[in-house]
Parts: sequence; structure tokens; C-alpha cells
Amino acid sequence: MKQLFDTLSLDMSAMTTKRYSTSFSLGIRFLSRDLQAPIHAIYGFVRFADEIVDSFHEYEKKDLLKEFRAETYKAIERGISLNPILNSFQWVVNTYKIDEELIEIFLDSMEMDLETSQYERTVYERYILGSAEVVGLMCLKVFVRGSQLDYEELQEPAMKLGAAFQKINFLRDLNADYYQLGRSYFPEMNFDHFDHAMKQKIEEEIEMDFKAGYEGIKKLPKDARFGVYMAYRYYVKLFHKIRQTDPHIILGERIRIPDNKKYRLLFTSYLRHNLNLL
Repeated sequence: MKQLFDTLSLDMSAMTTKRYSTSFSLGIRFLSRDLQAPIHAIYGFVRFADEIVDSFHEYEKKDLLKEFRAETYKAIERGISLNPILNSFQWVVNTYKIDEELIEIFLDSMEMDLETSQYERTVYERYILGSAEVVGLMCLKVFVRGSQLDYEELQEPAMKLGAAFQKINFLRDLNADYYQLGRSYFPEMNFDHFDHAMKQKIEEEIEMDFKAGYEGIKKLPKDARFGVYMAYRYYVKLFHKIRQTDPHIILGERIRIPDNKKYRLLFTSYLRHNLNLL
């Protein structure tokens, strides 16, 4: 029965999320149960595309991404794919009426990673739109259960929150991106001479995105709000740690939040959410 295969596909998406991101998986656990599977499915799709451009250096990445793109649209059109990750994703797209333009913009940004190493301002903004903001919009479609009215109201803050998360990822992963992959995402930045002034400029941009994104979290449906708030609190904590870290250390190592602090964050976030202190 196809139902068994669909269940297996969703299990694979959940496993992908757990293996690749403990923090993201933790946030998903605090969404309403019926929202967890579709968000796992979106994450699995995004992660596989990202892996193609970031990890498979010994293969023809351009060909792999082209095939992945074609298989994605074929899965959506057919309503099935023998690739469990794409099978899960097509289910979310078709169930929640996710605009295919969002998918196209995302895949275009992944393709940019194959060809671009220096991102000037307009290219950087286009990359942020594709790699982060539209992913936030895909998730938003699930959180509002397809309601176009709620989607339009929360669209801008969802994009800003996605942008904040992505920019923090860029700062956290400076070492791998710059020295291993040869990429420099932030425009007008010379990371051979990365200093406090450059770092502060990036941090001010992130702070503005966070402020706009937080306003959207407060307006989310309650069964989606806590999971998103958990992700927000985690990234805020990571952001504060990065702000307190010298530029040369950020360039030399990946900044992390220890597991014990993640669980403490969970407890305080739960209290604030339940006491309506957001």
C-alpha cells in the first residue's frame, strides 16, 4: 500500500532532520503533532539540496543538482517519488499548496553556490531570499495550515526570521565557508582582515532581522508558536555568544551551544511561552 511507503518516507525525513540538526529537531518536537511531519519533510528536502552543493566534492555536483531539480518537479506533478525525501516533500507541497515559485527560488540559490564565491550586495540579497527567506515561507504555509490571509499577514516577519537564522549560520560557519569552500557570503567584507568593525556591521543587520521576525512569532497560531520560539531562542543564544567572541576566533572555529545549555533554554522558553511572556 502506498500509505506504508508514505509513512516510511516521512520517517526518513524525520531521521534526516535528527541526524543533521539536533537544535532544529528539538524545535520541531514542540510543534503540534500534525505539524511535525510536514516540517521534517521541508527540512529533508532543503538539507539534501544543500548537501549536493556543500559535500559531494568528488562528484559532478552540477549534474546532481540538475537531476534533483527535475526529480522534484516530477514528484510534485505525479504525487509520488521513489526517493523517500522527495516523496515526503511533494506531499507537503500538494497538501499545503506551497507555491512552486518558492521552490524554484530556493533551488536557484543552491545553484549559485556552485558558481559564486564572492557575493556583492544584490547577489547576496538574492541568495538570502532563496536559501533562507523562501524556506521560512514554505514553513509558514504549514504553520497557518494553508490560510492565505494569515500567510500574507505573517509573510514579511517569516522572511526576516529566516534571514536572521541564515546570517548567523554564515557567521558560525565562516571557517568552513571561507577556508574550505572558498565562499564569502557577506558583501564588502575582507575576511583576510576581519575585525570588530566588520563583525559589528553584520551583527547590526542580524539584530534588525530578529526584531522583525520576533513580532511575527507572537502572531503565529499557538500550536506552531512554541516550536518556532524555541528555534528563535536558540539562535538568539548563539548570536549572543558570537557577539562576545573575537573575530579571529570565529574565523578559526565553529561556535556552538553545549547540549546542557540547550536544555536549560528549553525549560526557560517553555515557562515564558506558557505564562504568555513572549
